[in-house]
Amino acid sequence: MRLLKWLGGLLTTNLGWKLLSLGIAVVLWALVASEPELSTFAVVGVEYKNLPDDLEISSDLVSSLRLELRGPSGALRGLGEGGTRPEVILDMSGVEPGERTFEIGDGNVRLPRDVRLMGAIPAAVRFRFERSGTRTVPIKPRFTNEENGGYVVAQVAVSPETVEIAGPSSRVAKVSAAAADEINVPGRAGTFQYQVNVFLEDPQVRFVAVPRVTVTVTVKKK
Repeated sequence: MRLLKWLGGLLTTNLGWKLLSLGIAVVLWALVASEPELSTFAVVGVEYKNLPDDLEISSDLVSSLRLELRGPSGALRGLGEGGTRPEVILDMSGVEPGERTFEIGDGNVRLPRDVRLMGAIPAAVRFRFERSGTRTVPIKPRFTNEENGGYVVAQVAVSPETVEIAGPSSRVAKVSAAAADEINVPGRAGTFQYQVNVFLEDPQVRFVAVPRVTVTVTVKKK
């Protein structure tokens, strides 16, 4: 009897507030339940995880995909606003040298609550994997005009002369040199020093350590 009395008191205490809360919850549920479902397309980013340390992606990278999504209109309007952003996450654990195809589906797409994946464009992506490779290549100085008003470059010294690069082995093998930023030859005689940056034409080949390069140029009258 005491238990029943206690339960009865628990239910009737602040009964008005409890009924009001229940009413608000029912109204909110009704609004959500009656909200129309819509479809939309969204361009989302692609992330890679668990790529083995000794492997590189040698094919062109995919940075984004187009997803067809379906869900309540409110959820679709708020995509990426404070909640979970739609995203494709490809798990590359266990891949080996060669080609591997990843289908885009519920297992690798992260979506906000109440939003469903209807399809992806493309529906699958394929990558080629290679062993990592390193190589030392020379740094090649460049000039916008090697003859300026009768003054020409007589001598050039680069420090350091070489730089170590890394990336997919087949791509690394094709790199003959790292190119320095262009230097404008002065229209007067003398020896000049320039601090320049260097870059690689292949975006999938990188520097092991970004070098600080000094180019010393001796200019003389032609």
